[in-house]
Amino acid sequence: AGLKLLRSDVHIDLLITDVGLPGGMNGRQMADAGREVRPHLKTLFITGYAENAAIGDEQLGPGMRVLTKPFAIDALAARVQELMSV
Repeated sequence: AGLKLLRSDVHIDLLITDVGLPGGMNGRQMADAGREVRPHLKTLFITGYAENAAIGDEQLGPGMRVLTKPFAIDALAARVQELMSV
C-alpha cells in the first residue's frame, strides 16, 4: 500500500519508514522506489541496531536520515524538523 501511495500523485512531504518491513521489501528499497518517481523525497529511516545494515553501506542520499530505536518523541520531532528544513 505504501509503494502504491508513493507512486500516486498525492502530495507527500516526508516518508517515515522502518528499515525492517514485512513482505520482502525493506525500508531502503521502499525509499529508493519512491525516489524513482519523487527524486527529492525526504526520508526518515527508523531502525534498531541489528537492522542498521539493511539500510546499506552506501552513504544516505540528500534528505535521508536515520533514527535509532528506542527514541524519545522529542528526538523524533527534532529529526523531522531537521529533514523538513533541508
